[in-house]
Order: sequence, then structure tokens, then C-alpha cells
Amino acid sequence: MSLGNAMLNATTNGVMAINLDGVTILSNRVASNTWNIHPGAHLKEAVPELWPHVEETAADLTARSGLLLTRGDASYLATVSPLILKKKLAGILCVFTDSTELEATSRKLRSFQEMLREQDAIIDSSSEGLWICDGKANVLRINPASERLNNIKADQVVGRNMADLVREGIFDKSATLEVLRTHATANLLQTREGRILMLTGNPVFDDAGNLIRVVVNERDLTEIDALNRELEEKEAITYQFRHQLLELQQEELESRRVVAKSPAMLKVLRQALKVSRVDSTVLILGESGVGKGLVADLIHKYSKRSEKPMIKINCGAIPESLVEAELFGYEKGAFTGAQVSGKPGYFELAEGGILFLDEIGELPLSSQVKLLRFLEDGRVMRVGGTKSRTTDVRILAATQRNLESMVEKGEFRLDLYYRLKVIPIQVPPLRERKECLLSLLRFYIDFFAAKTGARKRLSRAASDVLLRYPYPGNVRELINLCERLVVMSDAKLIDLPDLPPDIVGNPPENGPLPEESDAPMTLSVAVERVERSILARAREQYGSQKKIASVLGINQATVARKMKRYGIR
Repeated sequence: MSLGNAMLNATTNGVMAINLDGVTILSNRVASNTWNIHPGAHLKEAVPELWPHVEETAADLTARSGLLLTRGDASYLATVSPLILKKKLAGILCVFTDSTELEATSRKLRSFQEMLREQDAIIDSSSEGLWICDGKANVLRINPASERLNNIKADQVVGRNMADLVREGIFDKSATLEVLRTHATANLLQTREGRILMLTGNPVFDDAGNLIRVVVNERDLTEIDALNRELEEKEAITYQFRHQLLELQQEELESRRVVAKSPAMLKVLRQALKVSRVDSTVLILGESGVGKGLVADLIHKYSKRSEKPMIKINCGAIPESLVEAELFGYEKGAFTGAQVSGKPGYFELAEGGILFLDEIGELPLSSQVKLLRFLEDGRVMRVGGTKSRTTDVRILAATQRNLESMVEKGEFRLDLYYRLKVIPIQVPPLRERKECLLSLLRFYIDFFAAKTGARKRLSRAASDVLLRYPYPGNVRELINLCERLVVMSDAKLIDLPDLPPDIVGNPPENGPLPEESDAPMTLSVAVERVERSILARAREQYGSQKKIASVLGINQATVARKMKRYGIR
């Protein structure tokens, strides 16, 4: 009996036996110390959570195991078994096993399994191919991306050696074999199924320095190469566009002869040529149609930026809500209707060249702030952007409006006005350069005659009438008139009958109004002359078509149509 007790006490498990009444008849040292169970103690009182299982076992004579019990911070697994003596139930044997360490190990195992699942998910969800081989080049695993890139299935290669796969021609080269040869990272280019793959093999060493794994990363360069080609094509298109724009500008300038015989116009040309050699901002002033754009063209042609295009923008022609987006560009999602990829503005398109801002007086105040900032630091920020960028652009601006008056009315920023007016150039109206009139008429008659393949010239009488005409639309009106005369006249000699009635019946400049003139004219001619005079004065006084329409009590479309008809801009 002493040997039996010694054996029971030697085990690390708690052991106890109870009779059919649930009274303890035997317990070892572990059961006594841990569960406070001694012979004579009732199990229902000592371990009440175990008693229902004891009753079930006594009823069906079936052993029960894996019953989890806790005492303090410790966990135990209990086994309840029937004691059979002479084919009859004599009692119940309960064994308690400390599972605290087992539970900790189990938690670690679950954590490790969760980590493996996460690792598997990362490997399988990667868009780049992954090969994992052991230290002898045997394939252990490949991910779905690698299956797709190589057009193979994992079961075709897993378990096989890379040397055999290369020997059989399945692959022409192997990053794994290169890593095993050099024990260092290896990079290879491989062509598979029409794809260009970049392979990067990395060795994995154990604590003893033995190479135990090779991990190969496969990157598809085909799409990257296609994107690079698309980018190169777009850059080529941009270069071609800039080159064609430059050629068109040069052709346009060559087709527009600069006629300067008056002292005022000669002064303008001297100023334009002088400022072309520097990068200073220039403000070109003058009435509509006097040739402010031509002065800008001359500055561009003789500047160091002549190899780059000059982007011309009419600030009054862009809707106010879109001015900033057009000038400075916008990022994707900047506003409803914006292009998905964003869009560069005119400042970026004019990189290295000149940006000519015509009708600068029509620029909204909000955009004036951003223009001022660019003139101060040379940086622009796209609409919806967070980072500014430096652009190398020279600014030329032009206007027919009185900017000083606009500043006083709060319609134009004073600081921007002074920034723009670094070098002002005042282009005189055609009525103040009478010396240029005859040469301009002859040049444009010959120019349009050459375009139509006919020979035309002005009669003396027609020339006299045209020289007396005040040209409220300035050079632009003169050019349009010359084209009309060349196209509409039937004979080689353009005479009085070929001239528009409003010009033939036009009084000398500063003469009486139509209703006061003694010269005979039709009612329609008189109406046209009055309309032209009123619109010309309104344009000079109010500037924008919207204000003119409001003052004259007509809609803006009517103003635009009549101004176009009379050559007023």
C-alpha cells in the first residue's frame, strides 16, 4: 500500500477516487494541495463544476475527457472514468492534468497559424510574381500572379528542381540558380508569353550562414514599357505641336508687313526691338485693332525665346469661371467635369517661351492675384493642387482699356498694374499715323490679290476716299476692307463704285454727324455710320461687350455681331 501511495504522489497529475455517493475515498498529494480534496470530502462541494460530468459517467459508464477546469490563473483538463469491479460500478476515478503551459503553447500556435494565413494572403494577393525555392533549387511555392505571368499552374512546377525546368526548356534562365551560384542577389530579364519580366532573386540564410531559401520576385515590365512609350508619344506630339505653332506664328508674322512711316510708329518699333533682348514684362497699350498683337510678335521674333512658341490668350474670351483653370491648369477631381488626369495650364504650355495675355483688363480679380504671385516668384499652382511649380515664362500683356481708371474703380489691382507696367509701349491709332495709310492700303491690296491670283489696284479717286476715312477699327478694319475690295470687285481697277457706301459717304474726321452733313446718302448708310460711331465710342469707354450691351439696352449677342460687322474689337 505504501508503494501505491508513493506512485500516486509521484505523478504530476491530480488523482482522486470517489464512491457512488460522491465521497472521496482516495486522493494524491497534487489533488489535495491544488483542489483541497482529502478522503472523506464530497466532490460536489470540492469541485462542483465537475459533479454533473461525474453523474453522467455514473449513469452511462462512459469515460469523459478534455473537461476544462480553472483554479486561479491555472487551467486543468479533467478526465472522468468509471471504476468497474466484478462487472459492477464501484466508483469514479478523476484525473486532473495542468494545461496552463499547454494552453499557452496552444495560443502561440494559433497566433502562428494566423500569421501564416496573413502571410499566405499577402503572397497570393501580390500583383508581382513570387517563387520560393529551398537551398537546393527545389520549388516550394509560387503565387497566383506568377502563374498568370508565366502561364503555368503551381502543380506543374512545385516539387521540381529549377535546374531540370531550365534543362527541359520550360525556362531559358533561372534567377534561383544564379543566387545559389553567387550566394548574392541576382537580377535577370526574361521573356515569357510575350511579356518582359524583371526577375530579382534574394538569398535567405539561417543563423549558421547556410543558404536555406531563395525568394524570386517577378515584375512585369511590359505595362511599364507601354506606359513609357505612351509618354514618349505624348511628348513627341507636344513637341510637334509646339514646333507647328512656332512655324505658324512665323508664317503669320511674315505675312503681316510692318509699315512704319510716322514718327510715333517708328518709336514703337524701336521700343519693341529694344525690349526683345531682355526678359522684362511688357504692357502694350492701344485701341482695338492698332496692332498690339503684331508688336508682341516682333518682340517674340527677336528675343532669345524665339525658338519656343508664344502662347496667345485673349482673357476676355474665356468664361470667368474657367479663367484660372485655363491659365494655371488643374489637378484631377479639382471640379465637376474636370479631366480625370488633370490638365496643364497655359503657363506650363508656354514653358521656356512667352505668354501673351491680350485684353488683360478683362482678367477677373481672383485670377489677378495668382498672376501677381507668378510675376513675383515665377511659380504657379494648379487649381485643386497643393504644390506650386516653377515655370520659365516671359509675360507680355496688352489692353485697350484704361487700367489706371480701372484701378481707381477697384476693377484692377494696383500692385498688378505696376508689375505689368515695367515697360509700357503705346501703339498709336491709325488716325494718328496718316503717313502709313497709303503704304498699308497698297500692301494689303497686293497681298490679297496675290492670294486670289488676281491683279488689283486702287484708282486715284478710291485712294483719296480711303485716305480720308478715319478707320475707327484701325489696322484690323483696314485689312478687312482691303480683302473685301479685292474679293468683291470685278475689274482690275478698284474704283469708287466698289467702295462700301458708308465709306464713300464718310465726312472728314471730326466733321459733322450724318444728320448734319450736306452729302447725299441713303438712310441705311446713315444708320450704319451712327451705329459704328456709337459702338466705337462705347467700346473705348466701357471695354467689355457685356457692359456695352447693358448701357445701350441691347443683348450681348447683338453687340458682338455688330462689332464684328464694323471691324470693332
